[in-house]
Amino acid sequence: LDTEVYSNTGGQTSKSTPLGAIAKFSTAGKRTSKKNLALQAVSYENVYVAQIAMGAKDLQALKAFEEAAAYDGPSIIIAYSHCGEHGYDLKNGVSQQEKAVETGYWPLFRFDPSKPKGSRFKLDSKAATAPLNEFMYNETRFTRLVKDNPELAKELLAQAQEDVQTKWEKLEHLSSM
Repeated sequence: LDTEVYSNTGGQTSKSTPLGAIAKFSTAGKRTSKKNLALQAVSYENVYVAQIAMGAKDLQALKAFEEAAAYDGPSIIIAYSHCGEHGYDLKNGVSQQEKAVETGYWPLFRFDPSKPKGSRFKLDSKAATAPLNEFMYNETRFTRLVKDNPELAKELLAQAQEDVQTKWEKLEHLSSM
């Protein structure tokens, strides 16, 4: 489960913390992009990899679990997980996961090295259909920076939006191979 912070130690910044988020040890907003563990695992070419958001697309998540269990080799499923450290009422967690996918913040995909070349990488979500701020600005971890330093928040949001596009282009490239 990827909460994008070290949740067990009180929400400290990690390499998984996204650009612009405020967390312990990055109270002025994290200025580097999130480490992409899923694409690192895909680069090994012998690991089954899925990126899911259980609240956004249940059938995709179920298919990923089935495929990972059936794969004869190492498997990793990275599941977006809402967390109290994100700073919103967790009863809205499912809708926030949907927004993460709709904005391109958390694209859904599966990589199965046992399939023939050309069909190994499957994108299970579409390109962003909404601006990133519709996801980010529902969470205190991002809106605190808007209050504390609006210019920096605007700059980091623009950079994060660019990151979404760049990541999507990489995923599309992988799905075409």
